[in-house]
Amino acid sequence: MALAPAALIAAGWAPGDAIGEMVRRRARDLGRARYRPVGRPLQASLAGMSYDAYRDVRFRPDKSIWRAEGLPFQLQMFHRGGLFRDPVDLFEADRGRARPILFSEDMFTYGQQQPGPLPADLGFAGFRAHAPMEVPDRFDEVVAFLGASYFRAVAKGVSYGLSARGLALGAGEPGEEFPAFRAFWIERPAPAARSLVIHALLDSVSTAGAFRFQVTPGAQTVMEVEARLFPRRPLASAGIAPLTSMYLFGPEQPRRYDDFRPEVHDSDGLLTDDGRGARIWRPLVHTPGTRLDDFDAGPARGFGLLQRQRTFGAYQDLEADYHRRPGAWVEPLEGFGRGSVRLVELGSRSEAEDNIVAMWRPAEPLAAGREHRFRYRLTWGASPEPATRLARAVAWRGGAGHDPARRRFLVDFAPLAGGLDGLEAQASATAGSIRVETVQPNASIGGARVSFELNPAAASNSDLRLTLVRGRTPVSEVWMYRWIA
Repeated sequence: MALAPAALIAAGWAPGDAIGEMVRRRARDLGRARYRPVGRPLQASLAGMSYDAYRDVRFRPDKSIWRAEGLPFQLQMFHRGGLFRDPVDLFEADRGRARPILFSEDMFTYGQQQPGPLPADLGFAGFRAHAPMEVPDRFDEVVAFLGASYFRAVAKGVSYGLSARGLALGAGEPGEEFPAFRAFWIERPAPAARSLVIHALLDSVSTAGAFRFQVTPGAQTVMEVEARLFPRRPLASAGIAPLTSMYLFGPEQPRRYDDFRPEVHDSDGLLTDDGRGARIWRPLVHTPGTRLDDFDAGPARGFGLLQRQRTFGAYQDLEADYHRRPGAWVEPLEGFGRGSVRLVELGSRSEAEDNIVAMWRPAEPLAAGREHRFRYRLTWGASPEPATRLARAVAWRGGAGHDPARRRFLVDFAPLAGGLDGLEAQASATAGSIRVETVQPNASIGGARVSFELNPAAASNSDLRLTLVRGRTPVSEVWMYRWIA
């Protein structure tokens, strides 16, 4: 439900109240009431905008919120139209008070578009925050909230890529529900502030929620996230801290598409840390159907979707800059008990479709009628995962084996200290048989290359595992891949 200032008072807001507590109470009250859809339809000239027409509508930088005050963050808004039709109400929060940020046509340039007279209460589709990051005194985009509960961020040296969501409900399952942020309260930053605090109200048929984001841009952009959920009915398929990305094709499918580029993806793998000393790297796969996999049961230390292939030559795309796409790492802090990391891989027709989701799935449904609180740290950057001494699986290739009925795989691990002395590759397969051929140095990356062969026999698929050990001590991540005939 969109909120006007009068609705704030009706929700129990009063001057001096902490904004976060006000949003929490509003979410709690929404969760106790019947869901009411947004009731502000969009005029046809905006609702019918094509993708290119919508891109032609631009916010005027000179109208940025806090620009005139010289504050360390600035806000710019997204216009309603095209795919982004639902209104989002925005408020500036300052010392416990909330001031609405009102729509005005003179905030935007419309290019060749002629949308006609627009109502004063049109509202916005979302917003983005800017701050000096790459160059002092130049305000670059840091984070953007646009569409349902989607948001994404950048860090130094990387551009936009994958997205995060406030909440996923039934991702990859029939009848997926898309909760949406209905209103935001952005705290006015102090003159020397390094972080921006954003409060958000989420609503959907099944649940309401209150979110708090503390965003700190830099070499890695770090978001401290608190989510309080108030389900209207039990949530059996809730995805906490969901990440959404795109994987069209990579080294295992070089000719699946008639495309000049060797690889096309925003992320190329899921990394999980089970908190017990094991890190598992799962290269993503584009499947023709839908595949759901649950990993690492128990409280996770962290998980993330990463883009490890960072050479331009791997993509040859001067426009998309896939080699500069960020990764995102989730570090659970509170509320993540029994459960698992779920990976959803969907079929896709083009790179315009997100077809990858990674999220935390609680083992038990989230009960209706009570509050569920989660806290986590979300880090964006070229390598947002915590440092480790384990060698990373940085690249892999597959092809026909010496026997055409078999498959040969090459996996590169780096960096690798101590050379190859005492190094052994351990490999296994859930179906068929596997044989390690060689473990040899790869001086170009300061690591090692492992070659092994899979004999699938009659199997149509097999989960492959490979790791490097010295004695009984792992010295690399576990590389895990599902081979499909």
